[in-house]
Amino acid sequence: MEDVDVIALPEAEDRAPAKKRPRPPKFNARQEAQSRQRNVRRLAALGAEDGSVQLLEALVFGAEDELVERLVEQVDEQQVDTLLLEDGVGESGESEAEDEARLQPQPTRGAAWVDEDDELEEEVDMKHRYRRDLVRGEAESTMTKQKLQQRMREQFQRSMGGTPSWAESSAVKKRKKKRRDDEDEDEDEDEDEEDDLLRRTGNFVASPDSLPSGVLRMKKCLHANSARPSEDRLSTVQFHPSAQVVMTAGLDQSVSLFQVDGKTNPKIQSIHLDRFPVHKAQFSHDGETVIATSLKNKMFYLYDMMEGRVTPVHTVRGLNEARVKEFTVCPEGGALLLTGTNGYLHLLTLKTKEVVRSMKINGDVSGVAFSHDGSKVFANSEEGEVYVWDMRSSRCVNRFTDDGCVKGTSIAASPNGRYLACGSQSGVVNLYSQEACLNSANPKPLRAVMNLLTSATSLAFNPSSEILAIASRAEDEAVRLVHLSSLTVFSNFPVSKKKIVYRASCLDFSPHSGFFSLANNKGHAPLFRLLHYKDF
Repeated sequence: MEDVDVIALPEAEDRAPAKKRPRPPKFNARQEAQSRQRNVRRLAALGAEDGSVQLLEALVFGAEDELVERLVEQVDEQQVDTLLLEDGVGESGESEAEDEARLQPQPTRGAAWVDEDDELEEEVDMKHRYRRDLVRGEAESTMTKQKLQQRMREQFQRSMGGTPSWAESSAVKKRKKKRRDDEDEDEDEDEDEEDDLLRRTGNFVASPDSLPSGVLRMKKCLHANSARPSEDRLSTVQFHPSAQVVMTAGLDQSVSLFQVDGKTNPKIQSIHLDRFPVHKAQFSHDGETVIATSLKNKMFYLYDMMEGRVTPVHTVRGLNEARVKEFTVCPEGGALLLTGTNGYLHLLTLKTKEVVRSMKINGDVSGVAFSHDGSKVFANSEEGEVYVWDMRSSRCVNRFTDDGCVKGTSIAASPNGRYLACGSQSGVVNLYSQEACLNSANPKPLRAVMNLLTSATSLAFNPSSEILAIASRAEDEAVRLVHLSSLTVFSNFPVSKKKIVYRASCLDFSPHSGFFSLANNKGHAPLFRLLHYKDF
């Protein structure tokens, strides 16, 4: 026994002697029955006949079996209801609670551009480079969010030329619609009176759709040739006569076509002409062919855009010139008017590639412009004289001296047949009535535009004959737009903190005046959206 491990139990603590629990009294069935009978008689005497008393009576005085059965029935009913509810959720995918939540009015969501934090009076640092253009003074180093938002809204409306229709509230749109409807009714009623008024006032009443003077609403777009900038000076920019396409050409020996959308202006096609720096490129009258000439070549190229074929024209039958450089596309189509040396003008047909007739003026030709119907051609000489030729008879029908001109540099005729513009080396551009130029030997200019300080080398009318663009390639930013109805210059072009025009060598408007572009010596064609005009 000595090797057996013995675990000592803890010593028992001294405990108080346990008290004996009293035994419950023995159940006496007889006494219990007598007690129940006495209580029943008492309740009957009190007249307790309602259901709640009967339930309490059964609970207190017995009837345990009936109570258990009743509770079991209630549990069964609850289970059945639960199963039915679950079946309903499975069928419709929604519970009653979800139905009630759906029927409750939902809170209105704010617009995506509305931020609750903008309501806080928090100061914004205006010295950041993205916000410098919004500052109007040195004192505006900081600005509240509300004021900054208002400033940005004003800048957006100025760039868009007002609030665009999609940004207007429904109430404003309804008011405008009602106003238009009222104006239509008034127009129908007063049609006879307006016709009589126009007959009496003539041209002194301007059309409500006419271009206003002073400030020209416009927006700077991405360069027309941004998808392929020229590596050298651009010599040509021209919009297609019918498609939404613009062409650029330059001394980098290439001709490129771009689709005009004002945003990306994707490139359509570009062709390279080996050892052929392009001096001038123009669309044919039907827009299917591009004619390109160079500086010192007698050869020129014809590019068929439909077939994608480039055809060199090495010789022209009947043409005794050392080079083909300047030309003008005839409005009647199928012919070019080549500018030769010693005052010669040669009419060339594209079909046979031959000269059919020639005309000559005194001195060298500095500019050529066709009338709107192609029946007349105006030729400006370096001696400052303007010759008017009849294309059908090849006869000079008028000749006059450009007022105050020492050396002529450019000429342009308006599409509506109303104006003729003559540019000079001094930078003065004289604006004449085309009718006076046809009939008078000494016409007087309607206005002498003197906003250019160097030679006026480029002139272009817009298709609606409301704007005359003038430019000089001898100076940077030397481009102006003239409002023809008032004979004034628009004050807001070019206005920019950064140079974008540079030295412009060519100007052009899109077929419906929606866009204006120019070719500069940096290889770019800056593009502007004229907001007054709705179409391309």
